[in-house]
Amino acid sequence: MESPFKADILKGKVALVTGGGSGIGYEISLQLGKHGASVAIMGRRKHVLDSAVAALHSHGIPAIGLHGDVRKEDDAARTVESTFKHFGRLDILVNAAAGNFLVPAEDLSPNGFRTVIDIDTIGTFRMCREALKYLKKGGPGKDPSTGGAIINISAILQFGASWYQIHASAAKAAVDSITRSLALEWGEDHDIRVNGIAPGAIEDTAGVVKLAPEEMISKVKQKPLSKFGEKWDIAMAALYLASEAGKFVNGTNLVVDGGQWLSKPRFLLKDDVKQLSRREEIRSRVAPTGLPKSKL
Repeated sequence: MESPFKADILKGKVALVTGGGSGIGYEISLQLGKHGASVAIMGRRKHVLDSAVAALHSHGIPAIGLHGDVRKEDDAARTVESTFKHFGRLDILVNAAAGNFLVPAEDLSPNGFRTVIDIDTIGTFRMCREALKYLKKGGPGKDPSTGGAIINISAILQFGASWYQIHASAAKAAVDSITRSLALEWGEDHDIRVNGIAPGAIEDTAGVVKLAPEEMISKVKQKPLSKFGEKWDIAMAALYLASEAGKFVNGTNLVVDGGQWLSKPRFLLKDDVKQLSRREEIRSRVAPTGLPKSKL
C-alpha cells in the first residue's frame, strides 16, 4: 500500500526497534527506514536478524542487526550503545519485543507468568532506561533543542478481561502504565514523547498463528470492520507518532484495531430489535384501555 506520509519525514533520524526482525516489529522497521530513518533491530534469533537486515538493505535502508535479549541488562545496554556508535545518534526507540501463549490461569506457573512480565514489562522499561541519555534533549549526537520519541507496542486484551492470557494482559497493562508515567516525567524533564500503540488482530503475525484457532478467526471477522488488520496499519501509526505529525501527542495509547475492543456479543438480532421497536412505538400511542392517551 502507498504511504500517506512523505518519503523523507524521518530523514536523518535513527531508530532502534526491539523485536524488529519479524512480524509487526519488522514492518515498523521497514516503514521507518523507507521514510528516511536509519534502523537498528534487536532480537534473540540471529538468523532472523540477518535475514531482516538483508531485506532492509534490499530497500536501500541503512540497517544493522544486534543480537540480544531485552531480559538481560547487559544486552540492553550493549544494544543501545552499539546503535549510537554505529549511527552517531538515537532518536526513536520502539519496544516491540513481546511474549505470549494461551494457558488457563490454573495451569500457568509463576515462572511462565514471570517470563512474559520480564519480556514485555521489565524489558520495555529496561530499554527505555538505557536509551534515555541518547533520547533526551541535548543527548549525544542530537539537536540540543529537542528530544526523541519512544513507542511501546501494547495490546487491547488488557482493556477488559481476556481468556487464557492473564500473564500477557497483566504485562501489557503495566506497559501502558509505564508509557503514561514516562510521558509525564520525561516529557517534562527531557522533551521525550512516550506513546503506545495497541494493535488488534493483525493478519500474518505470530500472535494470530499461535493464539487464534480457526473458530476464533471466524469470530474476529464478525467485528466492526469484518477483517484483520495489517502490519502496515501498525507501522503507519508508528510513523505518525515518531514524526513531526505527532509532535503534540504524548502519553497516549493509540488503539489500532478496527474497533474490535468495543465489540460485545449481540443479545438480539437486528430484525428482532426492529420488531420490538415497532411494537413499543404502537404501544406508546395507545393507552392500556385501548383509548388514545391524554395529552395532559
